[in-house]
Amino acid sequence: MIMKLQIDKRWWAVAALAFAIIAFFVLDLGQYLRLSTIKSSQAQLEAWRAAQPLQAALIFFAAYVLVTALSLPGAAVLTLAGGAIFGLGWGTLLISFASSIGATLAFLASRWLLGDWVQSHFGERMAALNAGVAKDGGFYLFTLRLVPVVPFFVINLAMGLTHIRPLTFYWVSQLGMLAGTIVYVNAGTQLARIDSLSGVVSPGVLGSLVLLGLFPLIARKVIDVVRARKIYLKWQRPEKFDRNLVVIGAGSAGLVTAYIAATVRAKVTLVEKNEMGGDCLNTGCVPSKALIRSARFLSHVKRSNEFGIRSATADFEFAEVMERVQRVIQDIEPHDSIERYTALGVDVVQGEARIASPWEVEIAHADGSKQMLTTRSIVIAAGGRPLVPPIPGLDQINYLTSDNVWALRERPGRMVVLGGGPIGCELAQTFARLGCRITQVEKGERILPREDDDAAALVTRRFVEEGIDLRFAHEASRIEVVEGEKVLVALHDGKEVRIAFDALLIAVGRQANLDGYGLKELGVTTERTVQVNDYLQTSFPNIYAAGDVAGPYQFTHTASHQAWYAAVNALFDPFKKFRADYRVIPWATFVEPEVARVGLNEQEAREKKIPHEVTVYGIDDLDRAIADSEAHGFVKVITVPGKDRILGVTIVGEHAGDLIAEYVLAMKHGIGLNKILGTIHIYPTMAEANKYVAGNWKRAHGPEKLLTWVGRFHARRRG
Repeated sequence: MIMKLQIDKRWWAVAALAFAIIAFFVLDLGQYLRLSTIKSSQAQLEAWRAAQPLQAALIFFAAYVLVTALSLPGAAVLTLAGGAIFGLGWGTLLISFASSIGATLAFLASRWLLGDWVQSHFGERMAALNAGVAKDGGFYLFTLRLVPVVPFFVINLAMGLTHIRPLTFYWVSQLGMLAGTIVYVNAGTQLARIDSLSGVVSPGVLGSLVLLGLFPLIARKVIDVVRARKIYLKWQRPEKFDRNLVVIGAGSAGLVTAYIAATVRAKVTLVEKNEMGGDCLNTGCVPSKALIRSARFLSHVKRSNEFGIRSATADFEFAEVMERVQRVIQDIEPHDSIERYTALGVDVVQGEARIASPWEVEIAHADGSKQMLTTRSIVIAAGGRPLVPPIPGLDQINYLTSDNVWALRERPGRMVVLGGGPIGCELAQTFARLGCRITQVEKGERILPREDDDAAALVTRRFVEEGIDLRFAHEASRIEVVEGEKVLVALHDGKEVRIAFDALLIAVGRQANLDGYGLKELGVTTERTVQVNDYLQTSFPNIYAAGDVAGPYQFTHTASHQAWYAAVNALFDPFKKFRADYRVIPWATFVEPEVARVGLNEQEAREKKIPHEVTVYGIDDLDRAIADSEAHGFVKVITVPGKDRILGVTIVGEHAGDLIAEYVLAMKHGIGLNKILGTIHIYPTMAEANKYVAGNWKRAHGPEKLLTWVGRFHARRRG
């Protein structure tokens, strides 16, 4: 009811504004704001002001506020009139405050009438604008106010749709419009000599004001240069450089950065102290997916009766399965090898890098020798490592993480997996399928907390069916070793729960590698990660960071994505640089059923109070899923209310990580559900689910009135 009254008030306000503006034009009130009218009445106006100065000032002030608040044409002529009637001093004073107050009223009206609607319908697209306004809104408004090329009424209305504070808008407007006000008021003191506005708005005057408007931008650039010089004061900048770029770390971000640098013929050195390929190749994506594939085969053997096979068994050795993982790594290694990147033109150095100065990197080699390289720019791609919480007693056991679990050759009988995120879930299901008795301990209320409840529920159901003992709301308290028996003591509902185990796998997240290569000594700003700006620059403008060490996403594909921006910006700044684009970031958790996602999910949309619609298609109805005995899961699409524009997608089911690609493309290029529905998908494939969910959306938004009339039309044709 309250919302309805608020909407009604807005409609009444819109109607009143529209009526006032229409009346202005219909009654030709603009005739009183024409230069010729003001000039012909100049003597009478001056006499009026002389006879009743206070009344004249108040009426003029109110008229000016009204014209600017309603965004009516004539403010420029009124400014000239103010100069003619009140002179330079009083005219400037009156108009400066009247124009700022009127502009602020227009600003507030725009925000009240349209602000919520614009933010709710275009909030995602305006996120970058809102962030920029929050950071530098006053600065850019000041620049726009100084330059009268952009109509002021457009600025008033447009800024009302952003999140800039009204008080900031007011005082910046008053200060920014002052120069232009003085120019116009001063011209008004010579009104008798002005035949048209072109006499005021001449190329010379406009050019001067444009230069005045550019002054803040130039000043901002100078300030940036001064700040940079201050940061670099402690160090001597080399006259020449050995390299255009030095990259620290040869994981996904580092490899792509070095590749791009070599492609554009820059001289680049890539330094890696451990193994080429980083975590993804050696301890992350590649080994985990190889092990998941073997475990999945075993799960299908157990489900043989679902495929019409009476019985099936698989004879395997745990050690041989783990050896296969190493063979897969070895098969992929050439893609990330020193030989390949050397052939591409990258100078690959095995050693330990330390940033000695903003332009110097010292490399310690295995034989004890050291090498110092000077470089114009540095990209930090040092990656991350498993986060190990400070659990009392942990030092008594040889615990496992995603770094060292691949060295297992003897299958643990009982394994506790600590953590219910993507890594914990993938490894818990995998080792359960390989014959371990798994207890998964999660301090939250469910697994996969970043995904929707219904997605997590499907995975939970499968885990329970496969014999995984899930312990929710259990927080690890300590590790005990009693007579050789290892026990995790966890707190649950205020009570201690004891869980015996043979192996403990810690999978509670990852942390950035910030130590050991000179960041603290240099003074690079860090918190949980290396702090970077929109261009991936650190607190030292020529030093960049990308991948897990920078965040905010810890995925191989986002590390590669960031690497492009880091490489291009490092090599071509100050001539050109690009803001990193995080608008469409997909990811997948490779459990069974697989969970993939891009953009908003339903949980986030509710938490952020973003207006949305939810459309779901159940994959249990899909022909190919039924044929494959994989009839489970769903495709859930979040859209703008009443429109087919996609805000996000969650897919749970077979090959979800592959199916999501169609939506990643759609969101990246603004393709809506209508076009997906109109695209031919091969039958029978899992990809048809993407088309069918679009069909569900279309049915829910069908033109019912039109279809009713069409039904009547066909009824009449039948006679």
